[in-house]
Amino acid sequence: MQESLLLFLYLLMQRRASPQWEMAGRGDDLQRTAWLRQYYTQRQKRLMTLLIARRRRSSCYFHPRAWPSFRHPDWWERVVLKDFQPRDWLEKFRMSKETFFYVCNQLRPKLSHQSAHPHPVLPLEKRVAVALWHLATNVEYQTISPLFGVGPTTVQNCVKEVSYAVVLLLKPLYLRLPSEQELENMVRIFSARWGFPHCIGALDSLHVPIHAPMHLGADYCNSQGWHSVLTQATVDGLGQFWDVCAGFPGSMENSALLESSRLWALAREGRLFPTPPKHFMGRTQKYVLLGDASYPLQDWILKPYSEDGTLTPQQLQFNYRLKRAHSVIENSFLRLKARWQYLLKCDSCSLDLLPTVIVACCILHNVCEAHDCPFNDEWLEVIEPAEFPKPCRPVPMSMDDSSAEEVRELMCKYFESYGEG
Repeated sequence: MQESLLLFLYLLMQRRASPQWEMAGRGDDLQRTAWLRQYYTQRQKRLMTLLIARRRRSSCYFHPRAWPSFRHPDWWERVVLKDFQPRDWLEKFRMSKETFFYVCNQLRPKLSHQSAHPHPVLPLEKRVAVALWHLATNVEYQTISPLFGVGPTTVQNCVKEVSYAVVLLLKPLYLRLPSEQELENMVRIFSARWGFPHCIGALDSLHVPIHAPMHLGADYCNSQGWHSVLTQATVDGLGQFWDVCAGFPGSMENSALLESSRLWALAREGRLFPTPPKHFMGRTQKYVLLGDASYPLQDWILKPYSEDGTLTPQQLQFNYRLKRAHSVIENSFLRLKARWQYLLKCDSCSLDLLPTVIVACCILHNVCEAHDCPFNDEWLEVIEPAEFPKPCRPVPMSMDDSSAEEVRELMCKYFESYGEG
């Protein structure tokens, strides 16, 4: 046994001494050396990136000398402001360059504050750009961070700061209760575009997907089994929002949210419609909003008849006309989510901030629509209805206002008399 082992060792030494073995060994050593060099180079880059990220401040202040060597702090000034074409502005910020700077000027009273901090403040336009880029693309903070040469926490702070400024300064201009004259204009637009008379808006809800909150998972789990924050919105005949109530748990029913909203309070107090009510079909009648089966029937909220096979031709015609007109808010929600893809899945926003961000997105939607910013239909491709099916639970008939049935009958007579409008 020992002699065999010695013989084996001798033969092995002889083989290693041969020129072929020596060349093969050298090849392995070179390959191993190249692999190790590549590994340690990549490891050093990762460590340097982490070191720089830790040194960045968690605010809108920055250190001009702390950028990674492969990024330039003047990318915003050197590339975006000088080289971006109209299509680039629309794709990355969802608005034209002119509208972008209009928004910046409107937000200046809130965002142009000076600080005694020893480090320079990010320019106002750059902060707005960071926020809009994130709201439009919903990419992670870590992805936007090196692009603009700021830390991930700075991206988060920009989104928060800009959202609050949009709600504070742009909401009075673009998301407010219409005046009596504006209500009359809305009635004319709804009648002309959608063929539904005496109507000032369509009412519906939007569920924004979120991660299950700790200790509150049951409250935010909706009837379809996924977690969401519930928003109630009303749009005019052009698809622009004029009332938004955001931030409610996804388990809440539309009818309960309605009764908790400012819209309900204003209607109950008689401050939502002109006084006295306008005439319609020979009688005084409040303006109406259009809802779906998840809302209670009121003398100012109309919904379709339950299609149980017993409806008259007039009632079927009413359902068709209402559903066609109600589609204006369904289209608005689609455009809202496609333009501001942040609303497709809010993974990086606290429950305290999310209502403000949702309202800010609705306001920015109105800004884009009012300024005729083009809408790219390709943005709709990211929306997958099957991924988050909309919760829509019909309310029991006991919640309907029995006197409101007369209003639906009045509308049926109108459609029967005037036909297809």
